[in-house]
Amino acid sequence: MRRLWRWYQQSLSSYPVRTQVVSSGILWALGDIGAQAVTHKSASSHLFCPPQKKDKDKEFKIDWKRVGITSSFGFAFVGPVGHYWYEYLDRMVRRRYLPGSFKFVASKVAADGLLFGPLDLGLFFSYVGLASGRIGGAIWPAVQIANFRFIPVRYQLLYVNLFCLLDSCFLSWIEQQGDAAWKQWFTSFQKKIEDQKSNA
Repeated sequence: MRRLWRWYQQSLSSYPVRTQVVSSGILWALGDIGAQAVTHKSASSHLFCPPQKKDKDKEFKIDWKRVGITSSFGFAFVGPVGHYWYEYLDRMVRRRYLPGSFKFVASKVAADGLLFGPLDLGLFFSYVGLASGRIGGAIWPAVQIANFRFIPVRYQLLYVNLFCLLDSCFLSWIEQQGDAAWKQWFTSFQKKIEDQKSNA
């Protein structure tokens, strides 16, 4: 693993854009394969909801078309655009604030959340044609705070892609829960809060 990390660092130094493009495409592909595996496992287990008869006996097969669509977004958009975005963002914010300071990190999080985040998500959903959302809103600022505070700029896109990999797996798992008891409880709890707000 250490040898792979050294190779990645050397590639990033010699061919930064190409390395970011390839690593983004690979990580997005792995994220989608992982999401499909989690979805299949969740659909066939008794952990949170009873499996459908047809899902229980179904063998796991990777949807390569879906993997291709997802990874091509990583290759074509996330890799090149993300590389230049993080480099540009670091240069712009570094001119105004001391690296690592609260204002430095907060400025990067705000710019990423207000500019790049919506563009990335909008293009992704348009490209893939999905009807459901991603975690973005509540979790993303915390992820980016850690990114801009602790991760060197040359590894920021890798960090974001790894988080997206985990995010895809988690969202697929959530989607497969169907009418699980915990999901019904959460929905009824959310409805009670909304009813209280409308009565107030």
